[in-house]
Amino acid sequence: HEENEKLAGWMIKSSVIQYLFFGMIRIITQLAPALVYWLAGWLLIRAGDPSITVGKLVAFTGLQVRLFFPMTGLLSAQVEIISSLALFERIFQYLDMPRDIADGANSIAVDSHEVKGRVEFKDVNFRYEEDAERLTLDNVSFTAEPGQLVALVGPSGAGKTTLTYLIPRLYDPDSGSVMLDGRDLKDIKLDSLATLVGAVTQETYLLHTTIAANLRIAKATATDAELETACRSAAIHDHIALLPDGYETVVGERGYKLSGGEKQRLAIARAILKDPRILILDEATSALDTHSERLIQASLSELMKNRTTFAIAHRLSTILSADLILVLDKGAIVERGNHRELLVLNGLYAKLHRDQFASDPIAQPS
Repeated sequence: HEENEKLAGWMIKSSVIQYLFFGMIRIITQLAPALVYWLAGWLLIRAGDPSITVGKLVAFTGLQVRLFFPMTGLLSAQVEIISSLALFERIFQYLDMPRDIADGANSIAVDSHEVKGRVEFKDVNFRYEEDAERLTLDNVSFTAEPGQLVALVGPSGAGKTTLTYLIPRLYDPDSGSVMLDGRDLKDIKLDSLATLVGAVTQETYLLHTTIAANLRIAKATATDAELETACRSAAIHDHIALLPDGYETVVGERGYKLSGGEKQRLAIARAILKDPRILILDEATSALDTHSERLIQASLSELMKNRTTFAIAHRLSTILSADLILVLDKGAIVERGNHRELLVLNGLYAKLHRDQFASDPIAQPS
């Protein structure tokens, strides 16, 4: 709250400075010609100065107007700098903030080629705020074996996304532990862990640069051939090849030059380039049309091969073949099993399934 008030104060101060500056400039530009004409008239009428001619008066007025343009530009730049200082101060404060999640004293780097990808949650409890009334994750325990597809299902706010945040250590559990191949994540260096986990989310973040540069965020040393291979696997190479500049095409701010499906397939290609041992899919296709979803599902199937995958499912049709489905409600795992087992259980998962497929019986698995 205090930080928000400070930011609001900076913004108000910046706006006041700008309005005062441009108001003063407007007054000066209006008064200066009038002052010149008044002084010239006074010299002609009262002092009888014969050196004041109409030509000189017009020339002087023109010079005065031309002089104001660079002066206005310089003063405007000064105002922008003053206005930006407050914002820069906030940015530097953020950059100087200590990291809440840090490497432990005994943490080690691990070789991605030696990681099998067995993920285990042991009695994990977590809440975002210490004074929160209820836990965001409540006594969560499960094991994902190497190469398995684990689907996370449940109503909004059940804790599905929060659970995946603990895998790359965006947060640490309040109690319990998250293990990778039998080793607590706190014993693995963060930089090393970052190379092991990849994600494809509903929102794809692209920078205002070329397609190639956006792909190399995942692997800076990737060759052109590696980019093409990844994009072929993600079913996006053919589209890129049709662009005038190919992989050197600038995608625009946040990738606005590309469609939602194209951005998602680029995100998948980026994940393929990274080659993580653990993959997180956070409703990667929920905002797409049926045609785009069909293309991306094929790409995702290629991406999930030989990786431990956690898929947050919005459409249950995308996770019917999952090895393990965890049904969460209010932060706790209330059901677990595969698709058929959960239907037989006739609990929350079966209800969600009926609600989604009731209007489309053809979509139901046989």
